[in-house]
Amino acid sequence: MRKLLLAGIAVAMMATPAFAANYRFVIVPKAMNNPFFDFARDGCLKRAKELGNIECIYKGPVEHEPATQAQIIQDFVTQKVDGLAISVADVAAMTKSIEAATAAGIPVITFDADAPGSKRIAYIGTNNKEFGVALGKELLKLRPDGGKYAMVSGGPGAKNLAERVDGVREALKGSKWTEVAGSPTFCNDDPALAVQQMTDMRTATPDLASIVPIGGWPMFAPEGFKAFASRNKKDIDSGKFTLVVADTLKMQLELLRDGYANALVGQRPFEMGEKAMDTLLAIKKGEKVPEIVYTGLDLVTKDNVAQMLK
Repeated sequence: MRKLLLAGIAVAMMATPAFAANYRFVIVPKAMNNPFFDFARDGCLKRAKELGNIECIYKGPVEHEPATQAQIIQDFVTQKVDGLAISVADVAAMTKSIEAATAAGIPVITFDADAPGSKRIAYIGTNNKEFGVALGKELLKLRPDGGKYAMVSGGPGAKNLAERVDGVREALKGSKWTEVAGSPTFCNDDPALAVQQMTDMRTATPDLASIVPIGGWPMFAPEGFKAFASRNKKDIDSGKFTLVVADTLKMQLELLRDGYANALVGQRPFEMGEKAMDTLLAIKKGEKVPEIVYTGLDLVTKDNVAQMLK
């Protein structure tokens, strides 16, 4: 109940008030307490201001809660907004929400996390299978000798995360790396829980050679992640324990720079927010839009982290 109440009051209605918007477009993240989505919000706001006739509304559950996300979308359907861009927390639940919005004449696209079997018009974001492959390949490059590894995931119903898991496994198939039982764990986008799961996995398997979080969640609690990495710093420095982590937010780059991880593979959420506005506007104008728009990846190691921080 607390989550539902918080979701009801913690809403960011971001707009440019100096004009009467022709269109109200909504960007719906999986969780507003996930800093990854702040960049998608900022991209949405920037592009809306540049276009001059769009109001960018940003609202989602405070925490990862698919049922709350579905209710928020229903509320916007009732309000008859002009378009929705959704990061899908749970494919089954969101397929029904997308169908309801479409039936009401509201165009829907997805970003970050897709629901390809739904009536969404387009997807903007990462090729998540390739993302997982990139994480696995980076681990293999850093540690070709292999060992035991585990993954940390977010929500079990998120298709984009399942694709990343599959990508990591594909990249490591036939190598000397073996995945431990109980992997991946699911933190439901909770940074503190992600750090605790990493701690528990290392305790349960002392010879665990790598943990690969397929989202940046543990690093979104930088002090907690730093404490975990500090306890394992000797093994990290000697090459016995390797951390390859998804995403490249500023606090993650700083942790990498300071030696608390080995590599990051990042997405481009700001660009997702920009392209979501462009795509919804094109749809409203009756223009044909690409069904899939991939926004690319960034590989960051100690060699280029200083450049990325500039």
